[in-house]
Amino acid sequence: MTELNKLPRNPEPYWRDSVTFSDFPQLKEDLKVEVLVVGGGITGITTAYFLAKEGVKTAIIDAGKILHATTGHTTAKITAQHDVIYDEYIQHFGEENARLYYEANMEALTWIHNTVSTKQIECDFSFQDAYLYSTSEVDIQKLEKEVQAYKQLGIKGDLVTKPNLPFEVKAALVMEKQAQFHPLQYLKYLVDEFIRHGGVIFENTTALKVEEADHPIVTTNQGFHITCDHLVIASHFPFYDGMGFYFTRLYAERSYALAVKTKKPFIGGMYLSIDKPTRSLRSVKVHGENYLLVGGESHKTGQGIPTIQHYEALVAFTEEHYGIEKIAYRWSTQDLITLDKMPYIGPITSKKQKIYVATGFRKWGMTTGTAAGMILRDTILQRENPYIDLFHPARFKSDPSIKHLITQNVDVAKHLVKGKVEMVLRRADELQNDEGSVVAFQGRRAGAYRDESGTLHIVDTTCTHLGCEVEWNEGERTWDCPCHASRFSIDGDVIEGPAEQPLKKLNE
Repeated sequence: MTELNKLPRNPEPYWRDSVTFSDFPQLKEDLKVEVLVVGGGITGITTAYFLAKEGVKTAIIDAGKILHATTGHTTAKITAQHDVIYDEYIQHFGEENARLYYEANMEALTWIHNTVSTKQIECDFSFQDAYLYSTSEVDIQKLEKEVQAYKQLGIKGDLVTKPNLPFEVKAALVMEKQAQFHPLQYLKYLVDEFIRHGGVIFENTTALKVEEADHPIVTTNQGFHITCDHLVIASHFPFYDGMGFYFTRLYAERSYALAVKTKKPFIGGMYLSIDKPTRSLRSVKVHGENYLLVGGESHKTGQGIPTIQHYEALVAFTEEHYGIEKIAYRWSTQDLITLDKMPYIGPITSKKQKIYVATGFRKWGMTTGTAAGMILRDTILQRENPYIDLFHPARFKSDPSIKHLITQNVDVAKHLVKGKVEMVLRRADELQNDEGSVVAFQGRRAGAYRDESGTLHIVDTTCTHLGCEVEWNEGERTWDCPCHASRFSIDGDVIEGPAEQPLKKLNE
């Protein structure tokens, strides 16, 4: 079997085999638009598409290339079954709001299906039943409560004991006629239509700061300015906080996935365990062949066991239950979660009505990101939308938000202190090729990685956001912050915020 460390660390070649995107230019002059969207993922593109079709002059900028980050690595479920959540939502938000959450996501699913069908988009769209399952007696009560929540909300779903899985399941909760598809083939259509309706896209254009005026002004990495009537921040983690303190209201989890050609057939359906560690199963086509996507092993970013061990656990699970003929790809994704598990979609604060955020989708960005596009379109165009208040970022429910705020910030404090007092024994000259570690360097804590050619890359491990000490992510070859989930390359460049400045290089 292929060694995990030698596998491609993302599925980009697979996702993009049948999709050809244009290379969009970098912004090279000042610009004025009605709406500026920062972020070229599912939410940014969908929002921009909706607005351009309404005749609104809209531009998208992306720090890299569009659809290369989280959206490009998605397992592309389109579903309103977002783990065991509806019983919790009824308790925290009330029955009506829980129902609205379901309806918002089902409306997004219906819109995606109708678009794929009427526009004849070749994107492997298929309806699939979605299952939450438990392999232990302990968690059956959770499923039973969720079934009651389904009934209360009018969601069609039942408990079953024998889903099409090759291992014993104590119980499973099915939500019928959900869906899956190839995300980039679908999004290629939205991009082309956005441009056809007058939209413009600038890649390799990083938004650095925002000047709050009657019309927001965004300064880019090349020093150019974009003036807009409305600014939509759809950059996963908001690059601009606007005194909304999102770094205290969001936390990040990493999860892992393998694309596997199995010896035993996968019957179909989309499965997610409620046991720990989680396991997610669904089918996918790779070069026309049937593969199994196996995911799970979620943990807070920058915390837990060496990341390669999460891949090894998925390999062991797949080998035991399906047998492995070939592993095509491995990758991981980072998902942001709000304090109350309800996404933030709307004005960045109650006092800043022309700057909007869309974030905190947990692991369900394909569906909720589409709903966000609809909500933001209607908000900007001052139209009625039944979901605006539900997702408004200015909400703050005392239960569970305060409890989770305290818990998350105690966790931050713990890791802040731990990193400062940690005894570091390794030295940079001890590292083998393609190995990274926290090391002692010139009397201080540092991060070192020796690449495959033997060159050392050494950086200061103090995160430039709020000073926590980053940890080595062996699986992705990155430095990850355990406090607020900023991520940096081997040379310290920012991969993901809230950090804005790179780690300092120490061996130049």
